[in-house]
Amino acid sequence: MNTMTPAILAATTNLGPKFMLIVPEAVLFVGAVLCAVMGLSHVRAFRALVPWVAVVALIATFATMLKVWTPEAATAAQLPMPMLGKYIIALLCVVGVGHVLASIGSVDRAVERQVASGTGAFDPVRVIQGEFYAFILLSLCGGMLLCHATDLVWLFLAFELCSLPTYVLVAIGRGADRSMEAAIKYFFLGAMSTATLLLGFAFLYGATGTLELSAMRESFQMQAQTGGIGSVAIVGMLLAVIGICFKLAAVPMHFYAPDVYEGASSPVAAFISFVPKVQGFVTLIVLLGTVGWSANGDSSIPPVIAAVLWMIAVLTMTLGNIGALLQRSAKRMLAYSSIANSGYMLVGILAGPTIGIDATLLYLLTYGVANLATFGSLAAIERNGHEVDSIDDLAGLRVRAPMVAAALAIGALSLTGIPPLLGFWGKLDLFVASAESHQRTLLVIMALNSGVAAFYYLRLVAMPFVQEATPRTQGVSPVPSVWPRLSALIFAAGCIALPFFANQLKGEAAAAARTDLDKQATVAQSVEK
Repeated sequence: MNTMTPAILAATTNLGPKFMLIVPEAVLFVGAVLCAVMGLSHVRAFRALVPWVAVVALIATFATMLKVWTPEAATAAQLPMPMLGKYIIALLCVVGVGHVLASIGSVDRAVERQVASGTGAFDPVRVIQGEFYAFILLSLCGGMLLCHATDLVWLFLAFELCSLPTYVLVAIGRGADRSMEAAIKYFFLGAMSTATLLLGFAFLYGATGTLELSAMRESFQMQAQTGGIGSVAIVGMLLAVIGICFKLAAVPMHFYAPDVYEGASSPVAAFISFVPKVQGFVTLIVLLGTVGWSANGDSSIPPVIAAVLWMIAVLTMTLGNIGALLQRSAKRMLAYSSIANSGYMLVGILAGPTIGIDATLLYLLTYGVANLATFGSLAAIERNGHEVDSIDDLAGLRVRAPMVAAALAIGALSLTGIPPLLGFWGKLDLFVASAESHQRTLLVIMALNSGVAAFYYLRLVAMPFVQEATPRTQGVSPVPSVWPRLSALIFAAGCIALPFFANQLKGEAAAAARTDLDKQATVAQSVEK
């Protein structure tokens, strides 16, 4: 024991609290293994239970998180943002259940029909349902583990655990050549972004001599007091930010999104439009916390990094909205919409922790709910047995699928920011954060972009309810499975009901945005008194 260094002693002492906090992720991992194994069963009833195992695993993860994730346990684990994990795990579990429901009936549909009718024999090589739901759970697990990161190694491994399953999901979620093309493009561009991120981490390590986030922050604070943060650290952080932009579908790594979303199935497109965004913003918040944000909550990000983030935010929201205006494909339009929404959320990052990070976290929730209502509606309908993608196919949908049309309209209106729907409160919080941080120019640009976005979102409302059905749309009908339709309706109802709890949601987001520096500042103030 006497030969152990202080660093090893500290790490050993800290293992207990950390292990307790990853119990929810362990539960989710067990669920992923069960899904993978049950999907290979020759018993059709077992295979049919796979999505419900995924749902139960997410509910159990949520319940376990409520039990183990306490302020005391998070503080003992020395996490940079002690309560961020509780918020993110809850968000991913709730929205994850919606994603699982939206995909029921779309995976192995033709194969299972042949097996049930006796025209085909069961072949474990051909079925993919077990792997599909296992990869969903593993990706969600990686997003949750990001909140536990106290060093760059953990951060990178969790980042990749969240990313790698999404590449496979794009490839297997839809039996078409277009999905293979989308998966290849997504994978190779993702590999490039990972290399950029790792190069940034290498520069950060070289600038500080440590992989620990807390030690890195202390090093940057000392550098700031003795002449400013060095150019090596600035370059490293900028490279990391560019690598993260791929997950956010933000400029300059945004161009893959329309092709990948169009090639993926609607449930997978819904998944990759939200979960990687959560992954990217959590990583960005944790990294920027090492180089900025003082104990009093001020945004003290180095000017060069702040200027780059400002340009990325403006270009992302502007190019995203302009691109969406030009689309006739619903999924391509929502892909550009996803790009624009990343630009909005970067405004909260620029505003800093006390007024902006909580706004970004709240907007992630509002976007996730409204986005799932919209994509879930597309997953709930088909045209002659194939996915509906063209906006023109939505004409007169109120006649053939009135509930789906209503869910689509509510989701689109919430994404627009129409009061009193949930999306309005998310955008309002970002506007307030921008104003309070004196980002007036950014506020005006965001307001103008929100106005532009209304034009294409309202097309998703007008086509089902204003336009009359055409001969082309006569083949549009609900999919055989009721669960995608139910998922869309549940989250559309959330867009209406959750605003009644806006203050509570805002409070949870504010608690998640607090850093361990806030506690240090409180202690220092009490000592001075």
